[in-house]
Amino acid sequence: MDKQIAIIALSGGMDSCVTAAIAGKKYQLAFAHFNYGQRTEKRELKSFNDIADYFDVRHRLVIDFSHFAKIGGSSLTDSSMSIPYADLNNKEIPSSYVPFRNANILSACVSWAEVMNSHKIFFGAVYEDASGYPDCRPEFYAAYEKMIKEGTKPDSNITIETPIINMTKSQIVKTGIELSAPLHLTWSCYQSVEEACGVCDSCAFRLRGF
Repeated sequence: MDKQIAIIALSGGMDSCVTAAIAGKKYQLAFAHFNYGQRTEKRELKSFNDIADYFDVRHRLVIDFSHFAKIGGSSLTDSSMSIPYADLNNKEIPSSYVPFRNANILSACVSWAEVMNSHKIFFGAVYEDASGYPDCRPEFYAAYEKMIKEGTKPDSNITIETPIINMTKSQIVKTGIELSAPLHLTWSCYQSVEEACGVCDSCAFRLRGF
């Protein structure tokens, strides 16, 4: 019997890659990727396709969310803002926060899930990031699930899985290795496309994890 389809929001980064490996143990994978005007858009798209090839994913969807670049307000999408150096002890919302991005991504995943008759969306959110990004908190995903129930067909029964949300970066790395996730194909850097800068928050979290 064929496995049920699960929608995976796959950025091309380490967290979503490990999330995909976890989902793949039970579900047939369908990958959704979002170009939103981020500095490393082309490099992330390459990682997305490389990871999809690795998992032999047939269902792939690349969505243009260029409105984020027009809205601005984030150093990831506004070239006039600089990417800050990593400060892993910072408790303030960093300039790299893209306002309400994950809610937008989830909305597209829900739409696709309804069309694909999928009841599961996997999202690689990590609570360790939540001090900086409010849309990485468990409470956000619990609230979003309630909205899905109210705004979809009665028989959709779509739920959100965040299997690594309570893991540290080192635990995510270990889980990825145990599941043979292609970590070597992932991209985490916020600002460079040839060689990771090593000094942005995302690079620093990745380095600390390894």
